[in-house]
Amino acid sequence: MTTRSPAAILVIGSGLKLYREYIVRAISQRARADGLRLVLINNLRPTWQQAYFDDITVTNVFDHRLLAATARELAGRYTFTGLMCWDEPLVMPAAELAAEFRVPGLSVPGVHGCRDKFDCRTRLSAAGLPQPGFGLAADGEQARQIAGRLGYPVIVKPRALGASMGVSLAADERELDFAFRVAHEASLVGDEPYRGGALIEGFADGPEISIDGTVHKGEYEPMFVARKSTGLPPFFEEVGHVVDAGDPLLRDTALLDALVTAHQVLGIENGITHTEVRLTAAGPVIIEVNGRLGGDLIPFLGQVATGIEPGSALYDVATGQRPDVTHTRAGVAGIRFGYPEHDCVVHAVTVPPQAPGLVLASPMVEPGTTLRLPPGGYIARHSFVICSAPDPHTCAERLAGAAALVTLDATPVDPPPPGTVLTMPAGLLDVDE
Repeated sequence: MTTRSPAAILVIGSGLKLYREYIVRAISQRARADGLRLVLINNLRPTWQQAYFDDITVTNVFDHRLLAATARELAGRYTFTGLMCWDEPLVMPAAELAAEFRVPGLSVPGVHGCRDKFDCRTRLSAAGLPQPGFGLAADGEQARQIAGRLGYPVIVKPRALGASMGVSLAADERELDFAFRVAHEASLVGDEPYRGGALIEGFADGPEISIDGTVHKGEYEPMFVARKSTGLPPFFEEVGHVVDAGDPLLRDTALLDALVTAHQVLGIENGITHTEVRLTAAGPVIIEVNGRLGGDLIPFLGQVATGIEPGSALYDVATGQRPDVTHTRAGVAGIRFGYPEHDCVVHAVTVPPQAPGLVLASPMVEPGTTLRLPPGGYIARHSFVICSAPDPHTCAERLAGAAALVTLDATPVDPPPPGTVLTMPAGLLDVDE
């Protein structure tokens, strides 16, 4: 690298246009205003990305050695002043590269605590934060021993997947055996260090929420809260989220104290996180902290409801600046995902062009896609609708009305045989994790 190398920001993985273009657009506008180049390393041939990036290199980003070599080659041509990544499987190599290039990042220990749910639970428990009992099981016998010690019901989950993939509730030993197999098989599609076995946890009963927040030099600030809806029990498929700029949880001292402490314990330094919390009768219980922006278009809901631009906040923390997360709007926005009633092959999906409060509606799969419900598959969504409203009740009504206008033309198919490696619809990325 020479002093004459142009200053630039490195982005690892763009995501898909439908889910992340609004983030990239804001980052591009800020970079150009500051006279910085925007450099992308991506796994797909660029299309829409060309309008926002000055330099795009296509490589297998999931080969972490190849990704690092590509980033180092680019560092010989640019002076990187910031690095960004919002793709869950890539946040660890992104943290390692941020440390190597000496630019702001979440920190390697911080990302490890985010990626590894067992490590996160261990560290938060040691710090005295309220946590469910837990244990890591390598096989069914260990799972039964841990569940017997914790007491039923228990949650069984993969160690490091997201979007509630492979997560289910077991009320007794019979259900536990099934849940362990589901979680174990789901883990096989994840990163190598976390494959196999399952994490067994006591059930933290209560509504589930998520909080997207910024961290600048270790100082945590919440941006917005999303209230989550789940379905398809005993699994926890995420079927919708609602963000209210006036949510009283943004002023809840117990919740805010737990969030600040968790980020300090995990050693998260600079970036944006997506934290999931259960609101139990005994108080808020942090389920996991994720080292990236939320998926499921939650940051977009936050932007619509509060006026905070998540891409601009990410730009700030990635370039060492304190972000301004002041709300400039006082609205409500929600998303509702469409799921089929049975496993099916999709022929067509039609979404409404307009409806009361409708902000955005879109199919999520192409014709010919096979959608499989848990445990044979996950995130079997065929569409989504996003609505805004002045209050949560009206938003719920508008979401229900818009979702009722979605039509699915599909042919039912039999579920896959037990033991089949699970799948997600091709191209479906950036789900909530």
